[in-house]
Amino acid sequence: MGIKKFSINDKPIVCLTAYDYKTACIVDNYCDVVLVGDSVGMALYGDKTTTNVTLDEMIRHGQSVRKGLKKSYMVVDMPKNTYKNKIQAFKNAKKIITQTKCDAVKLEGGKKIINIINYLIRKKIKVVGHIGLLPQSINNPKDYRVLGKEKKDRNKIYLDFKYLENSGVDFIILESVKKKLADKICKESKIPIIGIGASNKCHGQILVTEDLLGYFNLTPKFVKKYVNLNKIIKNSIKKYKNDVRSKKFPSIKNLYN
Repeated sequence: MGIKKFSINDKPIVCLTAYDYKTACIVDNYCDVVLVGDSVGMALYGDKTTTNVTLDEMIRHGQSVRKGLKKSYMVVDMPKNTYKNKIQAFKNAKKIITQTKCDAVKLEGGKKIINIINYLIRKKIKVVGHIGLLPQSINNPKDYRVLGKEKKDRNKIYLDFKYLENSGVDFIILESVKKKLADKICKESKIPIIGIGASNKCHGQILVTEDLLGYFNLTPKFVKKYVNLNKIIKNSIKKYKNDVRSKKFPSIKNLYN
């Protein structure tokens, strides 16, 4: 791992999140890229946003995921406030890569942090970009929205894209933008654009694994729910409860005679 080179000419790139060993073992069979995302704060910790996740938490989850991956390209999010300047960013990126053995780190932003990204790449740190909606900039869940409706937003996102495209990042995640803008970026880009709520013209797609598995009642428009695990888990636990109450469990086959 670590030598994968992604191209816009590849088959569509399949990406999912993972935060633990068992999930990593499963998604590794089907994914090109596995992201240890700071979305762990919302998916596992019950936070309303991603902003409370710490560097040590990302590293611990990264270590767990690393044990389950054999072929997928592994990316770890750098959490909020861990790349305020290039020196801090390099120190923390190096720590993440050293301790998790991941292939690349992901930073949110374009023009605003391009000097930091350029510095990391010069220091031989592999970087994945992230533009459009930037979850680390959101402190209130009500602020989650689709971008690109206004000209100001479109211009900013496009400019961020151009800065990242020319920087040497492996690929770019484009989140929650209007399809017309996403199509334009995908058509022009020389590097892969991975969409989440962006466009079917993207060179790949990424989702939070728990979303497509139906762990949660709320399903964003950009998510396709392939199964309702929430319902399956509830029904299974209800059956267990009933079996314990009625003393059907444990049965004789569950005991050591």
